[in-house]
Amino acid sequence: MFSRHTGRSIPRRPLRPRPRAYAATTRERVRIVEVGPRDGLQNESAVIPPAVKAELVNRLTRAGMNIIESGSFVSPKWVPQMAGTADVLKLMERHEGFHYPVLVPNMKGLELLLDLLSKQSESEVPYTNEIAVFTAATDAFAKANTNCTVAESLERLSVVAKRATSEGLRVRGYVSVVIDCPYSGHVDPVKVKSVSQALLDMGCYEVSLGDTVGTGNPATVNRLLRTVIQGGGGIPAEKLAGHFHDTYGMAVANIFTALKHGVRTFDSAVGGLGGCPYSPGATGNVATEDVLYALRGSQYEAPGDLNAIAKVGTWISNTLKRPNASRVGRALEARRAREKQEKEQDLDGGVIEAVSTKL
Repeated sequence: MFSRHTGRSIPRRPLRPRPRAYAATTRERVRIVEVGPRDGLQNESAVIPPAVKAELVNRLTRAGMNIIESGSFVSPKWVPQMAGTADVLKLMERHEGFHYPVLVPNMKGLELLLDLLSKQSESEVPYTNEIAVFTAATDAFAKANTNCTVAESLERLSVVAKRATSEGLRVRGYVSVVIDCPYSGHVDPVKVKSVSQALLDMGCYEVSLGDTVGTGNPATVNRLLRTVIQGGGGIPAEKLAGHFHDTYGMAVANIFTALKHGVRTFDSAVGGLGGCPYSPGATGNVATEDVLYALRGSQYEAPGDLNAIAKVGTWISNTLKRPNASRVGRALEARRAREKQEKEQDLDGGVIEAVSTKL
């Protein structure tokens, strides 16, 4: 039995509610490479003035994007939409710590860029500190795009990458048609793995895997990444990026599939700009707005202000006189229009009420 306590009773203090301890949730960072000003515009039918392209870069920068592919040093004969990249780099705002990569297909393009950079003063923010080189997973596409085989393109690019890195430039690689090729059909993931490794071996810090035709779905992307990342000679996921075109509306789903494999970098284009002049029928890149909206509330965070980027998408779509290909962008545009109309109606109602009161 318990003995009764006969001493003086101790007055109880009122219990104060303790603050709840919530576990800190750390969201994983996802890098977005905004490719609208380059890959997004290269398939437009009309030649776009450098001032418009520079303004697109500026608006994307102000909207929070910090990696923006800004142009291409390719021959205007083959891709006239990319003419004037040097002017774009001179006109656009550049910020320390941001990256403005440009596509360089060959040594001639690299020499043009290096000549441009050599004329800058040391006090200026460099026009760019990064180039991108590209090849394909099939000979058929490589021949259509660069008039050479995959092996020949890798040999050429190796020289370009070596020179660029020696000049202090970062080098990023692209592999086109990693799911299907418009000329030779389904692509073997083992071939994609081999080409990607060759790009890394020549000095690329990252390789972007491009579903250029946009036929990929979660099953085929899963099979691709399982082959490329896992097994003997697997490539670390942090060395890879995803570049998905949205031809069949699968791009966002493919991004989430890639996230499950550990990929944390994705290319996208504001307003869903894009296509590929060497891939008939392919529509634009996955829209930056759609990617950011899909990541909201998830365990991942990405740079950029969604509403600000959606406004950029509306602006460039109107400027190009083309429909906005971003579903999220169109929805936000409609909401802004509706809110504006409601505000105008409220103002009109207030004016009518004020007039009625005076009468």
